[in-house]
Amino acid sequence: MDRIYEIAVIVAGIDEEYQNSIIDGITSCAKKHMVNVSCFCAFGGVLSSRKYDIGEYNIYSLINYDKFDGVILMSNTISDPVEKEKIINKTKNSGLPVTVLDFGECPEFYNISIDNFNAMKKLVDHIITVHSSKVINYISGPLVNPEAADRYNAFLEVMTEHSVTVDPDRIYFGEFRAIDGSNAVEEFISSGKERPDAIICANDAMALAAVEKLSSFGYKVPDDIIVTGFDNTYNARHHFPSLTTISRPLEDAGYKACEVLIDLINGNKPEKNTVFDAVPVFSESCGCAAEEIIDINKYRSDMYKTVNICKTDISLINRITTELAENETSDSNIRTIAKFINEIKCDRFAICLCHNWNKIFTGAESGISEETFQTHGYTEKMSAPLILEKGLNTPVKTFSSADMQPAPLSGGGNISYFLPLHFRERCLGYYIFTNTKFPTKSLLCHTLILNISNSIENISKLLHLNSMIVELNRLYVIDPLCGIYNRNGFIRAADELFRSCQERQQKLLISFIDMDGLKNINDNYGHKEGDFSLQRLASVINECCRENKICARFGGDEFIIIGSDACEEDISTIENEFSIKLSNINSIIKKPYTIEASIGTIVTEVDREKTLFNLITQADELMYEKKKRKRTSHYLRHD
Repeated sequence: MDRIYEIAVIVAGIDEEYQNSIIDGITSCAKKHMVNVSCFCAFGGVLSSRKYDIGEYNIYSLINYDKFDGVILMSNTISDPVEKEKIINKTKNSGLPVTVLDFGECPEFYNISIDNFNAMKKLVDHIITVHSSKVINYISGPLVNPEAADRYNAFLEVMTEHSVTVDPDRIYFGEFRAIDGSNAVEEFISSGKERPDAIICANDAMALAAVEKLSSFGYKVPDDIIVTGFDNTYNARHHFPSLTTISRPLEDAGYKACEVLIDLINGNKPEKNTVFDAVPVFSESCGCAAEEIIDINKYRSDMYKTVNICKTDISLINRITTELAENETSDSNIRTIAKFINEIKCDRFAICLCHNWNKIFTGAESGISEETFQTHGYTEKMSAPLILEKGLNTPVKTFSSADMQPAPLSGGGNISYFLPLHFRERCLGYYIFTNTKFPTKSLLCHTLILNISNSIENISKLLHLNSMIVELNRLYVIDPLCGIYNRNGFIRAADELFRSCQERQQKLLISFIDMDGLKNINDNYGHKEGDFSLQRLASVINECCRENKICARFGGDEFIIIGSDACEEDISTIENEFSIKLSNINSIIKKPYTIEASIGTIVTEVDREKTLFNLITQADELMYEKKKRKRTSHYLRHD
């Protein structure tokens, strides 16, 4: 190859054994051929939350097909039919070569499949002919899944061939989850029907749960009821009784899917369909002897390693959860995450965030609605505050989400897992794990990213809460019309100024200002013009406040200026400045009316017997005397 190929793998539930084995095969082939793999993974359908699933499945919208040479599609792992259809259509429209696992419904795709149908026929036939079962119940996967449909149809065909009645009440349709096996047994037992001779399950997870549920009702497997599965998982092989099931060459299928895709990229024309055989494994749960003898010493060693890894991961989760809860800033949160990710064997770990993940909403925006959040797709520009390699963080301030990776990887044979970072349906960004088995082999990868996602959401909410506190405080002290202190804000600031003058034995300046003719403007030109004139007067007053002065709208059309360290000359200075600026603003706005105001100013000593209210009253009375002396006596003083 002249260049390094880039392959996208689309999958859900990578912590399950089927996906694990397929991905192991893909990885093995990719590393051999030095191909880079980007695995886009969701955990949809596991928490029974539609909003959560929206956040999970959003990871598939990140895929920029223009950056890839081919796609491996594991659509059979995606339980949501709408999401599955969207992904299939996007993959078709990409024009890229595609290999798909166990999905023959798209003839343009190269299908790598395992013969589920004939393997299930052999298993059901064995239960009927060898074990003489007559009353048989069935626990199915969702029939929209082609594998589930093949297994179910095989069951029906064998039952018909042997003239065994298929009772609809003895069939339970689940989602391939363990809980479905438990719920099915509950339903079968509570139905009041005759106890079945056998329960045939469409996968091992449901079968093992069914065995445990039967035990809780006092039934023994296989003495009372036979139970079979499908997949020959590790747990099925090592359960007691060991499970009669179907063994599938999953790793071989994954390897072949990658190999065929590389062949297509290179311009070759491999076989359109590759079919692997599956083989029944007759074991203890149907009453047969186990075909292989388990090496108990190896099993004990493997179990010790598994338990030990699990304990280590639980310790990691507990410690990171505790420390994340104490963070109040984004920087401290990122440092905590980096500290614990260093304990995971990983060539690179990245957190990529949408540019609006921490957007602060103010004013009219503060009424946050669902539409405000990023719920579909990713922002055009992203940031990567954490790109951890060899213990060092090399953050990227901004990059294009179309690039997916915040920084290019070196060489080929890299396996990257893209996992969604979200809170419920709200998209915050995504994670990238590169060259590590943690996402597929750890039982707690999903728990870890949930904890980190929640911590990032908590930081976002904390930033928003602090912003709201600042905003509420501003609204409490600032007049919304004029943009200067209101009475509350003035009292807060003026009290401090007043006490300072007392302590330093400085003189205090107080100017009381009352607008002339506001009622006339409102009556003749409307309240909108009245508000405009108040705003312009406030701007003039604010411009007169320099150095040790503050101003406020005291109420209605009344304003006040207060300043410290004053002298008598300041009275004429501020009143002349006020008069000039007021005249200038009238020249600028050119309204059919004139903005006018009366001002009264005092400069006084501040002794212990005087209160701020007394001094404001003095300035108010002085202003009122000046107002009365004006020729425009037809204006009434506004209370």
